[in-house]
Amino acid sequence: MKLTQFSMFSFVFIGFLTGCQPKQEDVKLEVKLNDFQTYSAEEFFKTTSVFGSSINQDNTAVLVSSDETGIFNAYRVPLDGSAKIALTASTAESIYVYSWFPSDDRLLYHADQGGDELDHVYVRKLDGSIVDLTPGENLKASFIDWHEDDKQFFITSNERDPKYFDLYKYQVSDYSRELVYQNVTGYEIGNISPNGRWLALTKSNSNSDSDIFLVDLTSKDKNTTMVAGSAPEDVAFGVYTFSPDNQQLIYASNADGEFNQAMAYDVKSQTHTLSYATDWDVSFSYFSEDGKYRVTGINKDAQTVLDIVDTATGQKVLLPNLPAGDLRGVNFSEDSSLMVFYLNSDTSPSNLFTYNMGADAAVRLTDTGNPNINESNMVAGEVKRFKSFDGLEIPGILYKPKQAGKEKVPALIMIHGGPGGQSRFGYSGVTQHLVNNGYAVFKINNRGSSGYGKTFFHLDDKKHGDHDLKDVVFNKKYLQSIDWIDAEKIGVMGGSYGGYLTMAAMAFTDEFKVGVNIFGVTNWVRTLKNIPSYWETARKSLYDELGDPETDEKRLTDISPVFFGHQVKNPVLVVQGANDPRVLQVESDEMVAAIRKVGTHVEYLLFDDEGHGFSKKDNRIEASNKYLTFLDEYLK
Repeated sequence: MKLTQFSMFSFVFIGFLTGCQPKQEDVKLEVKLNDFQTYSAEEFFKTTSVFGSSINQDNTAVLVSSDETGIFNAYRVPLDGSAKIALTASTAESIYVYSWFPSDDRLLYHADQGGDELDHVYVRKLDGSIVDLTPGENLKASFIDWHEDDKQFFITSNERDPKYFDLYKYQVSDYSRELVYQNVTGYEIGNISPNGRWLALTKSNSNSDSDIFLVDLTSKDKNTTMVAGSAPEDVAFGVYTFSPDNQQLIYASNADGEFNQAMAYDVKSQTHTLSYATDWDVSFSYFSEDGKYRVTGINKDAQTVLDIVDTATGQKVLLPNLPAGDLRGVNFSEDSSLMVFYLNSDTSPSNLFTYNMGADAAVRLTDTGNPNINESNMVAGEVKRFKSFDGLEIPGILYKPKQAGKEKVPALIMIHGGPGGQSRFGYSGVTQHLVNNGYAVFKINNRGSSGYGKTFFHLDDKKHGDHDLKDVVFNKKYLQSIDWIDAEKIGVMGGSYGGYLTMAAMAFTDEFKVGVNIFGVTNWVRTLKNIPSYWETARKSLYDELGDPETDEKRLTDISPVFFGHQVKNPVLVVQGANDPRVLQVESDEMVAAIRKVGTHVEYLLFDDEGHGFSKKDNRIEASNKYLTFLDEYLK
C-alpha cells in the first residue's frame, strides 16, 4: 500500500534526520541538578531511525530502512520478533525502501548520489544482486504503485524531458517496460487505480488554485478529463488515492472552507460526495488492499491524528493500550488480518509494532531508543500561541529545559523550511540535544505555514522577509515575557527557508544575539532562476508565492540577505551540503564572505557528501555538536 499525501507547496525542507550508534568511548555524560543528566550529541543520535511498513507476501516480515550502521540500508524485520536481517550494505548512499514484491521477497528501493535528489529506482533480487530499473544520467525516478494483478508496477521518470515526469509500466517477471503516459503538458502525476486503467493528474494554475484530471490509459488517445476544477474562485485540489474497487477517486478539496477535506469522485456516475471532513486538514487517506479498512490522517495542531475505520461497519478500529505517541506508517497485510504501525513522540524515536486484528495486545518489533538516556531527562513540547504585530495569533511548540527550574535559560526560535512547511511534534535529536543542554526552543509556525487553513497559508505571499520576519521578532517578545527565559539571550536558527529567515533576522534586524543558518536561501533571484528542472510543474505556483525573478527582481534582491552582509552585527554559524540542488553551495559561500568582509564573526561547516538535509549519522552528530559549541560560546 502506498500512502499518498497532498501538499499545496513544493519547495519543502527535508529537515534534521535522527539516529546514531557511536562507539561507547565517544559518549560523554555530565551530572547536573541533582539526578538530572545532560548528554552529548553522540548520545542523542545513538538511536535508530526506522521507516517503511511493507508486509511481505506470506506475512512473515516487514521491509524497513534503518540507519543503525550510520547510513540507511534495507532490512527484513521478522514478525515473530526475531532479529532483523540486513538486506543491503551500502556505505556511501542511503537506501530508502518502497515495497516487497507482491509474490516473493524481491524488493524495490530508491537512492540518489550524495544528496543530489536524482533518485533511481532499484530492485534487489532474491540472490541479493541489484538492478537499476531507471538507468541513465541526470534523471529522477519514483515508484508509484503495484497493479492489482501482481504482475506489473508503475514508475515515473523524467528521462525523456527533464521538466516533466512520464509514466512507465514494468513487468514483474523481467523488468521490461512500456511508456503508458507521455506527459507533454506539464501535469503532476498523482496516483493510478489498482487495475491500471485510471491515472489521476493535477495541474497547478497558481499557488492557490489547482485542478484534477483523469486519463483512461486503456483508451487510444489518452485524453484528459477534468474531474475537479474550474471553480468560480481559487480552490486547491489534490489526489489522495483510488478505492480498491477502482470505482472512486478520493481527493482533497478546500472549496468549502479553510481546510482540506476528502471528497469521493465516482468514475462511472461522475458524481462527487463528501468522504471525510473535520476542523483540520485531512492530510491523507488510503485503504487496505482488500478495502476492509480505511486510514485517514488529520493534521491537528502540528501532530497527525489517525482515524482507522472498518469500511463495512463504519466503526473505528480500537487498538489495545499503547505507549504514548503518535501512530505513523499504518499498513495492512493483503488479507487485512495483520496491521503494522509506528509510534513516535518528542521523547522517543519511531518504533515498529505489529498487531493481529482483534488481539489483546500489539507486539513491539524494534527498540530504537538509547538505553543510556533516561527518558525523564528529555522534554516534550507544548503548543503555545502568541500575538504578532497585527494581532494575528501565531502557533508554535515550546520546549522548556529542565534547567529552567533553577535558573533563567537562553532561548532559540527554530524556524521550519518551506515556504509552507510546518513545525511538528516528534523525536528530534537536535532539539533534544539543545534543550537537554539548557536551551529553550520555540518551533514557530509563522504565517505561511501549512496546517492552519488556507487564509493563514497565503498570508506571507510576496511578503517574505517582512510579515513572516515580524512574526519571528514578535516570537522573541513573547519569549521575553516568560519569567524563566533570559530576555537578553535569544537566538534564531532554521534550515532551508528557515535558514533564509534566520539570515534575514540577522541582516535586517538587531534583535537576535546569534543565528544558525542551515542551508538557507540568501539570494532569491539566483535560487528562483535555478530551481531544479523537474520542478517545472510547480514553477508558477512558486513564483506566485515568492515572486518571478524576471519581473520582481528588485523586491527579491531587497529581501536577499547576501546583499546585506554588512548589516550583520552578531555571530552567525552557516551549515551547508555541497551537493544541495535546492540551495546551491554558492549561496552559503557568498553569505559567509559578505559577513566576514565587515569583520563580524561567522563560522562555516560544509559537508562534501550531503545535499538538502543530512542523511549520514556522523554528519548529523558533527552538525549538532557544532550548534551547541557555537551557542555555548556566543549565546549562553
